[in-house]
Amino acid sequence: MTTDLQRIQGLPTWLIGRVAARGRGMVADAIAAEGLKLMHHAVLAATAEYGPVTQADLGRRLAVDPKDMVGILNHLQKQGLVLRSPDLSDRRKNAVTVTPEGAAVLSRCGTLAEAANAELLAPLTQDEQEQLVALLNRLHTATESLD
Repeated sequence: MTTDLQRIQGLPTWLIGRVAARGRGMVADAIAAEGLKLMHHAVLAATAEYGPVTQADLGRRLAVDPKDMVGILNHLQKQGLVLRSPDLSDRRKNAVTVTPEGAAVLSRCGTLAEAANAELLAPLTQDEQEQLVALLNRLHTATESLD
């Protein structure tokens, strides 16, 4: 006889949530070696991809509150990973760019995140890992259209 708790813990949403939480924790622990938190890593990656980019644009792209973005960028700038300077097209705004040290940290964090994910997926065979990622991508694409 299955209990209500067992039924809940067998739901795909429960299982995905638990595995995702564990995976986020593993990646967070790994990149902490570089002095970054998950959101610092995301902002650094977005800055590298879109930079020079305004703080406001970064916030919109990552759905980060402007006040929080200021704190994140303060941290990254204090570590020498990004530079903020007046935006050439609108001097009232700051443009953010990644420094060479920021690019190096971003690369190391990518390697650390990949290693953490490899550890998370280690119980699966290579074929199972590829199948899981493909299925998660399908679910992600399908659920994105619901937003």
